[in-house]
Amino acid sequence: MFYSSDPDATRAFLRDVLQLKANDVGDGWLIFPLNQAEVAVHPTGDTEAAPGTHEFSFYCDDIHSSVAEFRSRGAKLAGEIEDMGWGLVTHLEIPGGCSALLYQRKY
Repeated sequence: MFYSSDPDATRAFLRDVLQLKANDVGDGWLIFPLNQAEVAVHPTGDTEAAPGTHEFSFYCDDIHSSVAEFRSRGAKLAGEIEDMGWGLVTHLEIPGGCSALLYQRKY
């Protein structure tokens, strides 16, 4: 769940830039079902994140082509692609004060 200061722009980004399919449940609410998901658990001592913090990520097969494609549709990124060992990562800036990690898995 993204909590957004501009939910219409956030939904449009997910639908139009990332091209996620959406179910319209009425009153402007779009639900984006995802076919695959992963869950990871990280200790809070390794990061500045407080207990109970959540992070949302999208993964892709080729981060360089995904970044180029998303940029062609108007996406902005916070930083360059970095090799974290477990994957190649960058952060998508999502309208409404939201962001998400975008990564290419190495596992």
